[in-house]
Amino acid sequence: VQLVESGGGLVQAGGSLRLSCAASGFTFDDYAIGWFRQAPGKEREGVSCISSSHGSTYYANSVKGRFTITSDNAKNTVYLQMNSLKPEDTAVYYCTTTRIRVSSGTWSLAILYDSWGQGTQVTVSS
Repeated sequence: VQLVESGGGLVQAGGSLRLSCAASGFTFDDYAIGWFRQAPGKEREGVSCISSSHGSTYYANSVKGRFTITSDNAKNTVYLQMNSLKPEDTAVYYCTTTRIRVSSGTWSLAILYDSWGQGTQVTVSS
């Protein structure tokens, strides 16, 4: 299993970025793909998740209405469109995957995920 994130960078508050997670080495349709982030001195937190098999999506309250997760199963790629970015969104963003069928109450538990990408830095300036 290999996950490669891209699309991070420096953006001003109110701006947008689109992160990509290119996956390989497994059957994309059987997995849930999640985005987590970790800011300096803080714990890793769930941002969003999509189930490739049934298309359910989940979002942290802090990003609802601003971030959108989508999946292109033909390309084995998941995207995270981030709009109206805020300085508090600054973090390293990680793509991760699990074969466990997640739900609204479990998707943000990092312990359920078993493969992680190397991360991509997102910095939002005020």
